[in-house]
Amino acid sequence: MTTFVTPDTVKTRYWHALADGRIQCDVCPRFCKLHEGQRGLCFVRQNLDNEIVMTSYGRSSGFAIDPIEKKPLNHFLPGTSVLSFGTAGCNLACKFCQNWDISKSREMDTLMSKASPAAIAQAALDRGCDSVAYTYNDPVVFHEYAIDTAQACRSLGIKSVAVSAGYVCAEPRAEFYQWMDAANIDLKAFSERFYHEITGGHLQPVLETLKYIKHETQVWLELTTLIIPEENDSEAELEAMTQWVVENLGPDVPMHFSAFHPDWKMLDKPPTPLSSLLMARNIALKNGVRYAYVGNVHDKSADSTYCHNCGKLLIGRDWYVLSEWNLDAAGCCRFCGERCAGVFQENPGTWGAKRQSIKME
Repeated sequence: MTTFVTPDTVKTRYWHALADGRIQCDVCPRFCKLHEGQRGLCFVRQNLDNEIVMTSYGRSSGFAIDPIEKKPLNHFLPGTSVLSFGTAGCNLACKFCQNWDISKSREMDTLMSKASPAAIAQAALDRGCDSVAYTYNDPVVFHEYAIDTAQACRSLGIKSVAVSAGYVCAEPRAEFYQWMDAANIDLKAFSERFYHEITGGHLQPVLETLKYIKHETQVWLELTTLIIPEENDSEAELEAMTQWVVENLGPDVPMHFSAFHPDWKMLDKPPTPLSSLLMARNIALKNGVRYAYVGNVHDKSADSTYCHNCGKLLIGRDWYVLSEWNLDAAGCCRFCGERCAGVFQENPGTWGAKRQSIKME
């Protein structure tokens, strides 16, 4: 049960006291060790009266209705709308962050939109959204707010979607994912060097999260890798990454390879060429990944879904607009009867590509 200190500050569970008087936050593998009043790297978790509190509960950087394909999730309720929101702060320090104005915000003006978990769930229901996404920044840092919202959503039949880097400790991870229905996890690279030097984190905890979600939960899982020129785009690294995915997660976990654009502290790199994304996709398919896509670029053929058995087109996508639909009511290929991995309704949604900002009352 959530315990409030102020209307937007709540007590948390995952921390312990150290012998030197500091308090260690145990939500993520960063393990921030804080003196009284100090905040962790995420900025929104703070040592207050010798316990860790979350200081952004019920406050958001904004709400919008998106196509589910924008999360990106291509095999979870295709064509439907998802109510998306985030808060501020992040527990990684990615130099290339594409949402740095939110994730690295230190200004509380970023969090001017306010909504209770019940209000978010009701807004999703009233607007015909099939799901709510915890996104923009990482829900790891607003763990309590996200779980309360997911619980409210489940009571109304609304699904919950986590968009996360997967940098989280085992105990809070287990609590969090029991309330999620789908997740897109950023597998940012496949080298410890990249994680340590460019994100300020480590690779292994992310791999453990991926294995946990796939093998210990019923959460539908997809992966995204932002391909950055000369950083994580080598054939050798992509070979190793995609082989690991097939061997450890299986062939049915979709992989999205998205284009980077220069931002925040990484302005010296050029935008990702389409050829690099297509190379990554081809390597994934060669190594047994059944569903591989490109993102942040327009390539209908590389963003559509094909039957892994007969090769026929199952779901056509033009940006976020669905075109062809060749799945039957059971989610099987109409041509050969093979099941397409995913969570599908009898008919696809019709939300399309539009994005609709909303204000919470």
